[in-house]
Amino acid sequence: MSAFHLRDYADSDSDAVNAVALSAFEQFSHHYQDWQGFSAGIKNMSALAGVGEIIVAILDNALIGAVAYVGPGKPKASYFHAEWPIMRMLVVSPGARGLGVGKALAEECLARAKRDDAKVFALHTSDIMSVALPMYLRMGFKFHAQAPLIHGVPYDVYLRQIDA
Repeated sequence: MSAFHLRDYADSDSDAVNAVALSAFEQFSHHYQDWQGFSAGIKNMSALAGVGEIIVAILDNALIGAVAYVGPGKPKASYFHAEWPIMRMLVVSPGARGLGVGKALAEECLARAKRDDAKVFALHTSDIMSVALPMYLRMGFKFHAQAPLIHGVPYDVYLRQIDA
């Protein structure tokens, strides 16, 4: 198997990004009180290209992961400070897990935050994300505050300082 690479999203990636997002979240469907309502947003991840930069991971010409980087001053939930760049919806295809795709996508978001001269980078996640949350903690993210429930699932905001 060859190595994956990252690149910026293209409009032609829309269907693949949406499909990977849905497949990545389906394992959590029983946690959400309104999976149909929640999944409607998940399977429209490509819409985040309107407010941020979507980065995709490609392996053997197949899209296997994606994340949205939303920079300082861009629209975001009220529990994030406007000046904080954030990461939204880091997703990896279930068949591509364990290859380091998630960490590479997160590191690319941190690199873009540094490019944007940010001092702090934020994300929100949940304890149900039993692979992602420990990865973020290993990457130096620290608990900041509770976020509102999302369809009945508790979420928290995590921050990481950006190295100068």
